[in-house]
Amino acid sequence: MSNGDNEKRARLSRQSRFIQMPPGLEGGQYKPLSEANLQRIHQASLEVLEHTGIEVEPSEAREIFRAAGARMDEERRRVHLPRGLVERALSSAPHAVTLCGRDPQWDIVLGGKRVHMGTGGAAIHILDLESQQVRDTTLADVALIGRLVDKLDNIHFYLRACVAHDVPVKLLDVNTYYAAISNTTKHVTGNCYSVDSARQVVEMASMIAGGLDALRQRPFISVTSSWMVSPLRFATETTQVLTEVVRQGLPVFLSSAPQAGATSPAALAGTLVQINAEELAGLTYTQLVKPGAPVVLGYVPSVSDLRTGNYVGGSAEFGLMNAAAAQLSQFYDLPIYNSSGLTDSKIPDAQAGYEKGITSTLAALAGSNYIHHSAGFLESMLTVAYEQYVIDDDINGSVMRAVRGIEVDDDSLSVELIDEVCRGAGHYLGTRQSLERLYSEYYYPHDGDRQRRQAWEAGGSLDERERARRKARRILQEHCPVPIPAEIDAAIRRKFDILLPGGLANVKKE
Repeated sequence: MSNGDNEKRARLSRQSRFIQMPPGLEGGQYKPLSEANLQRIHQASLEVLEHTGIEVEPSEAREIFRAAGARMDEERRRVHLPRGLVERALSSAPHAVTLCGRDPQWDIVLGGKRVHMGTGGAAIHILDLESQQVRDTTLADVALIGRLVDKLDNIHFYLRACVAHDVPVKLLDVNTYYAAISNTTKHVTGNCYSVDSARQVVEMASMIAGGLDALRQRPFISVTSSWMVSPLRFATETTQVLTEVVRQGLPVFLSSAPQAGATSPAALAGTLVQINAEELAGLTYTQLVKPGAPVVLGYVPSVSDLRTGNYVGGSAEFGLMNAAAAQLSQFYDLPIYNSSGLTDSKIPDAQAGYEKGITSTLAALAGSNYIHHSAGFLESMLTVAYEQYVIDDDINGSVMRAVRGIEVDDDSLSVELIDEVCRGAGHYLGTRQSLERLYSEYYYPHDGDRQRRQAWEAGGSLDERERARRKARRILQEHCPVPIPAEIDAAIRRKFDILLPGGLANVKKE
């Protein structure tokens, strides 16, 4: 190898840490449902909405449906949606929804088969980074996980990951959003428990954006609404919050999460029919509230272990249904929010790795747009771990490399190179192509170990969990997210009861 080649390899090595799989790569390679079966699920969903209907308590939502021409069964409190009403909603909903970051480099466009992977959920426990014991989650955890997300390039957005047990309920939403926004410049998603708290969150975000119109033009926050109680029942209070967010003009995710064998049919196709009907009902409602509202279909189908009734997050069936849901969203040409990366394991171990890997790969290869839960989770969504975010960032990077696929052009076909090597050196190390594609063709995990055994032992024989734990600690000690401008932060603190201290203290060094 020449000196020039050595210099080029050294330069590429120095640059390698900046080379990542970009968000928004196009999936769609994996299709568990045929076109004919997509059509059958669609027609069955319309039949369910028209004949079985949805349960809606007496409320504004019910009157909105009534005014639009839905058929009412007053005795059973069911609303029956004619096909034409659903079809009008499908035609008015936007085909793409843009989610912005405080930093425009993290803007993402949901729609088509573009893939983005991020955090999710509302965990109530965390594995403490130092003691490694399970404890209740706090507001500081919301902030510090945001700091990790801000640094990890293969986690593309931050859906608040845990519940702050140390915050009163009436202050929870605005403080959770504040803790997240102030610790990452990526897009932030959360939920709101009341109409009043939703208004507070929107007002706070508007102060940061420079006004409500500016926030609508560049929405760096969005809201997920679990408005549906499966099977097929609107949750009255949550629907009121959904209505408020839609009227405010912010992006909203319609999160429906039936559990096959428990709150939806055990047959996977039956669960897909039910969840599709639920999503179409939510879409219809939001488009009646505000035609053209930026709404994302939120399919989150899950599985029961029929032997025990327990929730199962890390199964092949979970991955299959979320991949099929991506196909349904593409059938309607509407953006999708769905799920991967869950595990039933209690710690970051081999079970967690393979369960996360299979579900994330299936959802991403199917072309899901906003894959939440893809980082951090353990114990069927009950628990998160700081080190798990680091591990899952690597898993996501590998998954996105699979989504990218194999590029075929004259150079990559390598016909002349094969001839040259076969007539000469007999190997490809040090060739122009090997040097040029050292980092462009391959994804290298930042914490996966690829050393020989002797080097690994010399470095302390660390397993993946300990390497990730040390990296998480290092990020939390060293990484400083771009803060909210000081004058705006001060105004927010005067307006709202913000509990997170300024300059949140770093975790201790080892």
